[in-house]
Amino acid sequence: MSTRIAARRVFLDGAFAPATLVIDDGHIAALESFDATADTVLPQDATLLPGLVDSHVHFDEPGRTEWEGFATGTAAAAAGGVTTVVDMPLNSVPVTTSVEALDAKRAAARGKLAVDVAYWGGAVPENLGSLRALSDAGVVGLKCFLSPSGIDEFGHLDAVQLEQCLAELAVFDGLLIVHAEDPAHLPAHGALGPRYRDFEVSRPPLSERAAIERVIGAARRTGARAHIVHVSDGGALDAVRAAKAEGVRLTVETCPHYLTLDAEEVPDGAGAFKCCPPIRGAGNRDLLWAGVVDGTIDAIVSDHSPATVELKSNPDFGLAWGGIAGLQTGLSAIHTTARERGLAFETLLPLMTTGPARIAGLAGLGVIEPGAPAHLVAFAPDEQVVVDAASLEYRNPVSPWHGRTLTGVVRETWVRGSSVYRRGAPVSEREGRELLREAAAVQA
Repeated sequence: MSTRIAARRVFLDGAFAPATLVIDDGHIAALESFDATADTVLPQDATLLPGLVDSHVHFDEPGRTEWEGFATGTAAAAAGGVTTVVDMPLNSVPVTTSVEALDAKRAAARGKLAVDVAYWGGAVPENLGSLRALSDAGVVGLKCFLSPSGIDEFGHLDAVQLEQCLAELAVFDGLLIVHAEDPAHLPAHGALGPRYRDFEVSRPPLSERAAIERVIGAARRTGARAHIVHVSDGGALDAVRAAKAEGVRLTVETCPHYLTLDAEEVPDGAGAFKCCPPIRGAGNRDLLWAGVVDGTIDAIVSDHSPATVELKSNPDFGLAWGGIAGLQTGLSAIHTTARERGLAFETLLPLMTTGPARIAGLAGLGVIEPGAPAHLVAFAPDEQVVVDAASLEYRNPVSPWHGRTLTGVVRETWVRGSSVYRRGAPVSEREGRELLREAAAVQA
């Protein structure tokens, strides 16, 4: 039996228009003119968006479920308007660098998913030469670090190993996603003190630029596909522009914390703001926004990387765990800053929907059109909310946006036409599915 959802503002083909969605068997069967008698009619102050795709989250399960987990992590996604996530190969135990570890992660996710989940695998020195098996098991791509990851069991690749990895992936057109910081420009791990400026200086833009240029060179030589995660340095985008113009198979992402927060406003001792690479200054933020507007940046994703309150609350920026909890607040934070900058939100939505979906090879997601899964979000663009970290769905109530007023609120989220989140109510429905690479187009 079909159901119908109507709204006066529906995001269709890059613009907002009135429409009614006919939903049958979890998919959008047809688009019709606006009908005020539909089964569900959004109020006049709400817009209907496609479910967001976040291709960069750390759910940490199995093994570090006290940091986050599939149950709490996917609930936070639903509350943030995200209907599909791709889980990173760390910080779980075991790390997802083998088929057996992927099987363990899939077992841990069973029955807990409020939204759909795909998986990244890991490329580390120990599994080079066997990446095809992990890819064939269903991961959407392989993740590597060029500097220490902070997790002993997930080692980083040197320049020779990076080239070897990309050459291996090029054989079957696999994708490598890269944490790009050059360790030659980073200090040894240790205490830095509570001043945020000392931490920011310890991870300079030069480290990102050198690492990104290394990836570009290796991708150029091997012909492989490469993606740079969480770009924080706006100055690195000139090299990205040149590489893309040359035809290097390169994509890049940035994150809401780099686009909406400034180093100048980070309080000393506030571990909630620590991430690697770091949040930089206002001028750098302008360069990142220029990359968003001109299309250099392909996606805006959360890099949701939580940890326990104890690990985040160490006042020494050298010792606190580095990672931002931002999955639930990303849409509202980006919408707020875009409005402040006079940017039309409809021009940014693809970077949070089809952009991440395309990077992860998840065809057919992030759109409202016949045949697409009915992953939908009721979003109130003018409603304001003061972020209260304790009210978020995360396992650990930590957020750098705590106490900030954001404009734009998710009121309801649907996965395959079933409501999985309503504002003010707990997330109880577990309608999410796994999306494995070989069957992603079918399962979507």
